[in-house]
Amino acid sequence: MKSSLSLNVIKSLCLTTAIIFMSAGLTFATTTIKIGWTTSDGEKDPYAITAREFSAALNELAPGAFEVKYFPNRQLGDEKEMVEGLSFGTLDAAVITNAVIANVQPSFQLNDMPFLYGDESQAHKVLDGPVGQKLLVNLLKNKIVGLGFAEGGFRHMINNVRPVYEPSDVLKVKYRVMQNQVFIKMFSSLGGNAVPMAWGEAFTAMQQGAIDGLEIPVAVIYSNKYYEVAKYLSLTKHTYSALGVMFSQRTFNKLSKDDQETVKIAAKLAIDRQRTKAAQNAKEIIEMLKAEGMQVNDIKNPKDFRVLVTDIYEEFKPKIGADLFDQALAEVE
Repeated sequence: MKSSLSLNVIKSLCLTTAIIFMSAGLTFATTTIKIGWTTSDGEKDPYAITAREFSAALNELAPGAFEVKYFPNRQLGDEKEMVEGLSFGTLDAAVITNAVIANVQPSFQLNDMPFLYGDESQAHKVLDGPVGQKLLVNLLKNKIVGLGFAEGGFRHMINNVRPVYEPSDVLKVKYRVMQNQVFIKMFSSLGGNAVPMAWGEAFTAMQQGAIDGLEIPVAVIYSNKYYEVAKYLSLTKHTYSALGVMFSQRTFNKLSKDDQETVKIAAKLAIDRQRTKAAQNAKEIIEMLKAEGMQVNDIKNPKDFRVLVTDIYEEFKPKIGADLFDQALAEVE
């Protein structure tokens, strides 16, 4: 409640300032921001919602000062390329999957630990607190300004072989995974055949049978029409998908101090609103996927899965940072 109140107060102050400037006949110089993401520009796509809410918040806080241009559907390349663009300053902003960020900043592997977060509120508590702040500060080493974590939702397994009720149902099924060691080892530990693959190749690979399935949040399944190529959706909730809202440090440093603060506040407002929408959408989307013909099921016992992947915690703890890892575990426990 305190966070929402403070944001509302800041928002009101920014709006008041904007009105005073306009009343005085002063105008803002428009700053153009290119923001990219790899998924669709669908109404229920979590990446797209984040970008649109960020643009809306900027316009509310500083009317006319910013023009946000959208680049969905891999228009600016895969996520690896966009992260490089942020570092080099050739891309202004992006909404990026946590696992891809972890490839350049290993501390982010924390968020990909299997079965770390029990639910969304627990993830929000960690990511909005000291642990999340430390992760964002670490991005500065890569010349990227981390603005916060939007809601990707929990990741689930979809495939065309069999529904997943217990770990044995994962055996020998070829799952596309992100090009990230945590996900490769996670699915290997469960007995699946992990196939690292760029996002842009996954849909065609499913169509052609080169892979049997993949693991993504329900909103991404729907907005990218994976119900057309996958039969089974098993609600495994094996990993919480945090979406990094990121800004190029080069672009950020060109902004005035006031504009930098506006960008930070706008991102917080956007994340808050996006999370609310994502929660509302999740239940609706599952019913929509059923209507499209997907067979949806819950797993029988999460503990049976968790016991097979606990070695991953110890393996990646030194890479993440022991203190950071222990702090996160203490908060979720």
